[in-house]
Amino acid sequence: DVYDKVDYLSSLGKTQIAAVQRDADIGVAEAERDAGIREAECKKEMLDVKFMADTKIADSRRAFELQKAAFTEEVNIKTAEAQLAYELQSAREQQKIRQEEIEIEVVQRKKQIDVEEKEVIRMEKELMATVKQPAEAEAYRIQQIAEGEKLKQILLAQAEAEKIRKIGEAEAFVIEAVGMAEAEGLKLKAEALQKYGEAARLALVLDALPEIAAKVSAPLSKVDEIVILSGENNTTSEVNRLLAEIPASVRAITGVDLTKV
Repeated sequence: DVYDKVDYLSSLGKTQIAAVQRDADIGVAEAERDAGIREAECKKEMLDVKFMADTKIADSRRAFELQKAAFTEEVNIKTAEAQLAYELQSAREQQKIRQEEIEIEVVQRKKQIDVEEKEVIRMEKELMATVKQPAEAEAYRIQQIAEGEKLKQILLAQAEAEKIRKIGEAEAFVIEAVGMAEAEGLKLKAEALQKYGEAARLALVLDALPEIAAKVSAPLSKVDEIVILSGENNTTSEVNRLLAEIPASVRAITGVDLTKV
């Protein structure tokens, strides 16, 4: 057994214990310091993490709000587009329905017009059969009668005019032939009587004048009136002129010059 009468070992132990205690206290202080530092660092890290988390949360919330706003806007746009498309489609459908209604109305109107036209045709045929055709037939008959009567009158007038012309030509030819024959006979008589002197020739002319005047005036007897174209108050002079031409006519016909008789 080991004995320490001077308490060396005890003192040595106390020193070591004190050193250990000191070291322990230092360790505790350092540990507490380190713990405080670590705690502060942890708090800082926690605050940093919390700040970062809050920032991320805020960013996420902002992004969410932006996304939500964009989504809401897109939803509104899509809703408006859908509403517009619905309205357009509805308008198209209404237009299509109206177009079909118009087509139906047109078809109905055409059918009605066809019915009306057929009714008009039927009434026209009935009118033609009952009124118009008989009236037209009567009018045509009257027209044909009138045209026939008109043609008859024209032909009769033409025939009468032709008859008058032929008669006039024949009478004129006869008168001309008779006149020429009588004139030739008178001329021969005048030539034959030249041997008997002027008195005999004058007697012959005076005897022939009434017959010559009758022959000359015969064509004029068919004329209603004779108009002498002359100036005012010149009728007497015209008559005198005609009388003055008689000797020349007698001389041309008979060869006798009345101015020398």
